[in-house]
Amino acid sequence: MWNLARAAWTLRHARRLSAAIPGSMPAPKHDSLFTAYKGYSTVESQVKIPPELLSHKSVLTPDRVFGQYEDLVTRVTNFHNEDKGYMVLAGDVFDVPIRKDIVHRVVRWQLAKRQQGTHSTKTISEVSGTGRKPYKQKGTGRARHGTLRGPQFRGGATMHGPKPRSHAIKLQKKLLVFEDLEVPSHKTKNIVNYLTQMENTKKVLLVDGSTVDDKLKLATRNLHYVNVLPSIGLNVYSILLHDTLVMTRDAINRIVERMHTPINR
Repeated sequence: MWNLARAAWTLRHARRLSAAIPGSMPAPKHDSLFTAYKGYSTVESQVKIPPELLSHKSVLTPDRVFGQYEDLVTRVTNFHNEDKGYMVLAGDVFDVPIRKDIVHRVVRWQLAKRQQGTHSTKTISEVSGTGRKPYKQKGTGRARHGTLRGPQFRGGATMHGPKPRSHAIKLQKKLLVFEDLEVPSHKTKNIVNYLTQMENTKKVLLVDGSTVDDKLKLATRNLHYVNVLPSIGLNVYSILLHDTLVMTRDAINRIVERMHTPINR
């Protein structure tokens, strides 16, 4: 795969740099780029690479064709944008073709499950009151109309009718992988400062592993554009509501494990 070959070339180039730069960490003797972690391949940074040679952009090229079931190599960072190595994303989970029809069905199903179904209005037999005619039909001067274009006349206007509008939804575009979501304190200003450093970020969904840290919950509670979920709570509708998805290494491994587990019905 092209991305893995590029990662291998980067490591071989880093070995040459480590031999030429005094004081750098020696490169590993073995040729394996990957270390097994819970059954999934993870690329680790084992060579001390000069910071000026590291790219802050994603390893994936923008002209790449998605939906080829290829394993993807992505950079792992944190809130301080520090290099935490690389990680391989399973192709059968993160590089599948986008089925808009399935996404649409899942979103409709999820929104329908949200409704309680307790809405009710009273029929004419349930309304409290008398059944007597309030006043005679003619001679009162009531029910006068100012125009024949009103909604109660045939051929008249339609009140609160539909208007042309776009029903399009935006799919999530940006995926970031963090080593963890640890914050120094529960202050909201920490999260605000971190998100300010991210480019083109308006709504962020943070996905952690099994549980979400209490300090992170308190730090994001007052931010309407930041939501936090554990990996077990990740769903299609929440992803579509945000333009940036931030996941930890632990969350990705848990989601891949769930996707690879067969469903017993």
